[in-house]
Amino acid sequence: MPVMEQPIFDARDPRYKTPYGAVPSGTAVCLTLRPLRRMAFSKAQLVAEYESKDGQKVVQPMEWEGYELEQDIFTTRLITDGYVGLVWYSFTLIGLDGRRQTLGPYQLTVYDGSEGVPDWFGQGMCYQIFPDRFRRTRIPDAAGMVGGRQVHTAWQEEPEFRPDQNGEIRNRDFFGGDLKGVMEKLDYLSGLGVETIYFCPIFEAAESHRYGTADYTRIDPMLGTEEDFVRLCDEAHKRGMKVMLDGVFNHTGYVSRYFNGDGFYPEAGASQSEDSPYRSWFNFSHWPDQYESWWGIYSLPSVNENDPGYREFIFGGENSVVRRWLRAGADGWRLDVADELPDDFVHGIHAAARAEKPSATIIGEVWEDGSTKVAYGVRRRHILGGHCDGLMNYPFRNAAIDYFLHGNAANFIRTMESIRENYPPFAFYGAMNSLGTHDTPRILTLLGDRDSNGTSREWRSAHRMDRARRARAKERLKAAAVLLFSFPGAPTVYYGDEAGMEGYEDPFNRRTYPWGQEDHELIDWFTALGALRKKSPALRRGDIRYLEGPAQVLAFTRTAEDETLLCAFNAGDKPARLAIPGEVPPQILIGQAEFSCTDQGQAVYLPPRMGTIWRMSPRDVAGQNEG
Repeated sequence: MPVMEQPIFDARDPRYKTPYGAVPSGTAVCLTLRPLRRMAFSKAQLVAEYESKDGQKVVQPMEWEGYELEQDIFTTRLITDGYVGLVWYSFTLIGLDGRRQTLGPYQLTVYDGSEGVPDWFGQGMCYQIFPDRFRRTRIPDAAGMVGGRQVHTAWQEEPEFRPDQNGEIRNRDFFGGDLKGVMEKLDYLSGLGVETIYFCPIFEAAESHRYGTADYTRIDPMLGTEEDFVRLCDEAHKRGMKVMLDGVFNHTGYVSRYFNGDGFYPEAGASQSEDSPYRSWFNFSHWPDQYESWWGIYSLPSVNENDPGYREFIFGGENSVVRRWLRAGADGWRLDVADELPDDFVHGIHAAARAEKPSATIIGEVWEDGSTKVAYGVRRRHILGGHCDGLMNYPFRNAAIDYFLHGNAANFIRTMESIRENYPPFAFYGAMNSLGTHDTPRILTLLGDRDSNGTSREWRSAHRMDRARRARAKERLKAAAVLLFSFPGAPTVYYGDEAGMEGYEDPFNRRTYPWGQEDHELIDWFTALGALRKKSPALRRGDIRYLEGPAQVLAFTRTAEDETLLCAFNAGDKPARLAIPGEVPPQILIGQAEFSCTDQGQAVYLPPRMGTIWRMSPRDVAGQNEG
């Protein structure tokens, strides 16, 4: 590449910055500037702002170390001893004539690397289950259960989406999915390649989504008993699978043992007596009818996470919620709305989980870049060590959907390289990657259907894609699934996506699993990907290096041990050619492509809307530039 095209600084290039990306505290980071000599810069300096030290700034000169290929070399070391947090650094170049040029600011994430982080979560496939809608073993009797529930007798009925007579959508309609139903399908999940089952909330609650917890110490009786949960964990463990629970600790239910807004529980809750042991858990502006709630939703009263009693209950005590359910068989927690929990609260959960089970993993729900997340005016410490071991990777989902719909690989790479650069390795490789969750429309619908803006909920309830549109969506989904399973982080499948479920927003994305009406072509595809992910060291923990190609082609290698896999995707509507390294034809593991060898080198031709993985020799990709 000509010298003129070289930048003065590139944080992702080891000639300018080492080590790459985030660093553990105590690392000396080498920074180098390479301006062209004809620019006549005689001096350079580094300005580093240590955000977690009240914005303390350090200005230090950069030494001139000579020149190389018509470029001056200025270098210095950024010190991180005793520091954890973000460093915002920039450079000032000063010319012989006094002119100045500023570069930056750039982000450096400095994390606490003193603790080992369990790495089981990021390696294998994770499967998200919405418990009420996955599998039932009987039509339950809801009499006497909290919430005044209604039960659908037919499994394939539509979830209730219409407001009641008071204009509310109460989510009190249940289908009766239960833990025994999940146990019946453990072999199915194992056959898919699942290594972690992530459950949406399973504790007693009035609503079918169970995100308004009524009793953290009790499995919802419609799901089963604590004994059922213990047995499910035992059976999952026998099959090599772990179990992750959803911890909803930012708010409880209005209908709950703690708030007891409707008086269902015999003991006085916070809304019934100011002498209630739970009164201090909640923030009332006017007791008992005005209180803080999650996003203003009255049925989800927010808790005061700084209350000592609440902290003791959730994570402080030997029999706290976090510890007792790990002891019962769970292997980790996903923290709902993690960015709305105080940092020291999350740290307390993390410490309690590790104390109970050293291999326990904590995953946080964050929708943005978790390294720069600001909530309630505070920069969150989610992935700086001692808090979350990984985050839900919504940036991956958004970038993947955008790529497969619009075909701009550069945007995907730019977004993901930002995450890789900003996250500690444990968080990047421990991310929960997904194409859909209980909070998003079904991925098949997004990849195949028209924009639903302006349509009614009645229309969205009844609508299904026609044959042609669904076929196109399936092609995209199969390609997107290859990307999901080949990218660093845990490939997480929302129940039923592998079976071809459609649906717009909640509750249409939370329909019952279509047992007996599955799309077996998709299931076979996901099963093949699950098997590949399970046995491939490169896909489980390998590094990632991007290859250059046409605009609509995304390509990268994953390498670990003696295995290198080349993963390539064509999001366009026409075949695309990709030049590949190597001297022998690669072995296709999944997908389709045609191989050719000419005087111009080796290449593959990718069909439209296709994702393909090949096995190659590590030497074939030697010399490829990382990033």
